[in-house]
Amino acid sequence: MSDINKVVLAYSGGLDTSVILKWLQDTYQCEVVTFTADLGQGEELEPARQKALQFGIKPENIFIDDLREEFVRDFVFPMFRANTVYEGEYLLGTSIARPLIAKRQIEIANATNADAVSHGATGKGNDQVRFELGYYGLKPDVKVIAPWREWDLLSREKLLAYAEKHNIPVDMKHKNGGAPYSMDANLLHISFEGRHLENPSAEAEETMWRWSVSPENAPDAAEYLDVEFEKGDIVALNGVRMSPATVLTKLNELGGKHGIGRLDLVENRYVGMKSRGCYETPGGTIILKAHRAIESITLDREVAHLKDDLMPRYASMIYNGFWWAPERKVLQTLIDATQETVNGWVRLKLYKGNVIVVSRDSKTNSLFDMNIATFDDDGGAYNQVDAGGFIKLNALRMRIAGRLNK
Repeated sequence: MSDINKVVLAYSGGLDTSVILKWLQDTYQCEVVTFTADLGQGEELEPARQKALQFGIKPENIFIDDLREEFVRDFVFPMFRANTVYEGEYLLGTSIARPLIAKRQIEIANATNADAVSHGATGKGNDQVRFELGYYGLKPDVKVIAPWREWDLLSREKLLAYAEKHNIPVDMKHKNGGAPYSMDANLLHISFEGRHLENPSAEAEETMWRWSVSPENAPDAAEYLDVEFEKGDIVALNGVRMSPATVLTKLNELGGKHGIGRLDLVENRYVGMKSRGCYETPGGTIILKAHRAIESITLDREVAHLKDDLMPRYASMIYNGFWWAPERKVLQTLIDATQETVNGWVRLKLYKGNVIVVSRDSKTNSLFDMNIATFDDDGGAYNQVDAGGFIKLNALRMRIAGRLNK
């Protein structure tokens, strides 16, 4: 008899978590609470409720929570204040959603007096680390059930066979037969793994992409976009103020329309292996470009360089699941302090997969002085003679070394 009486399952209603729900009931013979997070994945979530009811889950134990605003406001925007990119390309669309899911899952566990939580991440992936570091950081004594580390259903084909045996409805079968892509979607991105993508030499199918047209099929006319920032966050598009989730939704629409934000990446997973995935992050791609543009005129040079030095470490913290760790919180405080002056607007041109900065300004915080930077007569604002002493001082150590090497 299991010592687990009640477990909160992070439940999407898809293949993996539908199988897990039934497996938890049979293996642990415990009460299951399902939690489905609406992070803007663009799918109807009520079927998850109906599936849970079919498996005997009590209505009061079914949680479907709209977390879109919290996701963008408290997770996506803080991440982009740091211009965060992992391994030079990846905008961390999956990684940044996991700490919020873990947070809400623990809140539900506390509210329902559950003694365990469960997730559908595989034993090969990063998500098991991200979820569980979040769980333990927020509720140190919680019990964690990770089915992929316990059962023998270690392939998509075995999961489909289990689902068929137990009459578990599966909605997302690939149109060409076989197992579906392993997909994750939220307001920031959609990712694809599995199938022939496991071979890094195979090109992704054009029919796989969901949010974006190919750059070749994007409109022939460029579209201009005005982006307004306050303290490092986007607050308005083309003069219209919007909530964080609405901003990202609108940017996804515009970016996808112009073929922006596709990525085919082989990344280094936390567990040690290399993994190939394809990602669509149209809105995030635009945010990153616009944010760096407004920082270019509002941040002090050394502050900007310090942020760039710290960003890879910050990105690794998020990728590796340390959002709730003290070092990430301390670093976030530093990053947010730099954003007090990041106010103003950026004009972008969107064209066939490209985000092009065409202008930027800040009425209150611009450090760009045209009187100093001009190539025309600056009226004595800058004494060019001063540069000679600066150069000689910086060259002194090299001149000394050069004499020795003659």
